[in-house]
Amino acid sequence: MNYILITFITIFLFPVEVFNSYGVTIKDNPYETVTLTTYSPTSQECDSTPHITASGFKINLKNPKKHRIIAISRDLLKKLPFGTLVKVTGAGKLNGVYVVEDKMNKRYKNRIDLLIGEDDKQTTIKNVKIVKI
Repeated sequence: MNYILITFITIFLFPVEVFNSYGVTIKDNPYETVTLTTYSPTSQECDSTPHITASGFKINLKNPKKHRIIAISRDLLKKLPFGTLVKVTGAGKLNGVYVVEDKMNKRYKNRIDLLIGEDDKQTTIKNVKIVKI
């Protein structure tokens, strides 16, 4: 009985923060279920300055994937502002950690867009989970 009481008191007096594999504290971060699409830094898919994201980040057009940039729909931008790291799961080989540096056209809702190279295959995946880290 004393062991249970001591454990209970210790947990509430000395809470332990949980860290993810990137050393970032995980708070109450519920995930979002979204549709994932991909985009390339071209004027056909972006605006007249495809090498500059909405946050002002300059993309290396020779290897845009190396930046691990994600564009998000505007309804998610309040929860995930520019510079936020997010973990993407349920997307197969596209799983991983990305940084929010771009936003999508206002017609899209509950959607993310991963930056890929011009020669990479475009894809759409539904029911992908993202969580802020």
